[in-house]
Amino acid sequence: MSESTPTVFVVDDDLAVLKSLKRLLNSAGLTAEAFLSAHDFLEQFPPAASGCVILDLAMPGIDGLQVQQALAERGSVIPIIFLTGRADVPTSVRAMKRGASDFLTKPVSKNHLVEAVRDAIEKCEALQRERQEVSEIQRRYASLTAREREVFAHLLSGKLNKQIAADLGTVEYTIKIHRARVMRKMQARTLAILIRLAARAGIRAVPSANR
Repeated sequence: MSESTPTVFVVDDDLAVLKSLKRLLNSAGLTAEAFLSAHDFLEQFPPAASGCVILDLAMPGIDGLQVQQALAERGSVIPIIFLTGRADVPTSVRAMKRGASDFLTKPVSKNHLVEAVRDAIEKCEALQRERQEVSEIQRRYASLTAREREVFAHLLSGKLNKQIAADLGTVEYTIKIHRARVMRKMQARTLAILIRLAARAGIRAVPSANR
């Protein structure tokens, strides 16, 4: 399986449906891989894969909702499009609440399915970009020393250098040095940018007890 090229992973225990869906997707210029069982799909699926999953809801052994849960537990952000042979409002509500991209009823029109797939692929690429950006911010934060994290925390609270110096029992000049290092390591030109980076990555800078 390719982890870089957007791929549509089709999982359905009906071989005729599986072949039909794969032909349809290929005819639309999309890369598709087909699986007759949820077990085989989960065994081979790489969490970092890009694209989307077209998933039959009712399958023997592992059903669609269980596959959705398994992917979530692996940390995958790949969107899921559920297919079902009959309308099932309670189940569709559960699937959508868990983050499903779409819930379609068989037989589905080619245009409707392809549109749903393209939307899901765009969503996946956006989610993966966001995850990479957040990971980069967290990496920068991890590069800070314990003292720099203390200064970081005080900067987020809006304190001035002299206030931070008083709180940490040092001189203002030392705080200026630490502040400059924080800004450089976090790649933030201004305090406003630093605050936005922290909020985006969910960083709660708590002063360390170690100085």
